[in-house]
Amino acid sequence: MKQFVLKFAPQFILEFGKKLKKNYRRKQLSKQQQSNSWVTKQKLINDLKKIGVKKGDSVLVHSSLSKMGFVEGGAETVIDALLETVGKNGTLLFPTFSAKGRNKTYLEEYPFFDIKKSPSQMGIITEYFRKSDNVYRSFHPTDSVCAKGKLAEYYTNSHFGQLTPYNENSPFRKLCKMKGKILMLGTTLNGACTNLHTLEDAVDFKYPVYDAKVFEVEMTDEKGNKLVMQTKVHNPQFSAKRNCDALKPMFEREGVLSNGMIGEAKSMLIDANKMLEVMIKNYYEKGITMYTPLGS
Repeated sequence: MKQFVLKFAPQFILEFGKKLKKNYRRKQLSKQQQSNSWVTKQKLINDLKKIGVKKGDSVLVHSSLSKMGFVEGGAETVIDALLETVGKNGTLLFPTFSAKGRNKTYLEEYPFFDIKKSPSQMGIITEYFRKSDNVYRSFHPTDSVCAKGKLAEYYTNSHFGQLTPYNENSPFRKLCKMKGKILMLGTTLNGACTNLHTLEDAVDFKYPVYDAKVFEVEMTDEKGNKLVMQTKVHNPQFSAKRNCDALKPMFEREGVLSNGMIGEAKSMLIDANKMLEVMIKNYYEKGITMYTPLGS
């Protein structure tokens, strides 16, 4: 039913529903703050360890601060807890995408990217992280990733110039190569799991997921130099067919993900490489994708 509503309800109805939901959540968080029912840094560290985050891990985090409850210290506390949990030999990554909506609409209106100035639209935690010290950012106009830690430069140093954003030179595929993890921190596969796209660039994908148009984007690097990069974006019409959450039972059966709570947020920890392997296997054997979760 939820998928039907999301697909066919008028946009203004969907936006009104989101607004009501946000207002209700703000009231809940305000009550928690006033009653000192706070989520502490130590609570977050304990929960992260319980779900399976370990020292030395590379972890790409998709986050929703509001879902976690009232966190004492906000985004800074969440990031500190994550960094302490992965330790000095680990690496923390966040998606820092520039578009609020569809990438095609965004680039049609704003074909520019500044690696130092273009804000992240992926939530308050990601923007705080982007502005933090010693953070590297991949040089990509729509699907940039920020990283901090031992392998931060490695994950972010080859995203520029890639015609598609999820190929072997992207932070997303490198995470698979390095046996990294994906933490869905109060987020769902439908809402945020970008690594599902690694399948599309790893095989000869038979569905038209990329738009035919190739965009030329003016890029500004760390030193202020202007460059031009060509990139493809996902086809909005085909993107509407996604049903990512329908893949979750398959991932659970295959041991790809584990469920847990971090603060008040329902969360998942995903083995990035195993997820890609399972997606490739089921694509070839059954035609299963996030667009065809029941198979072709």
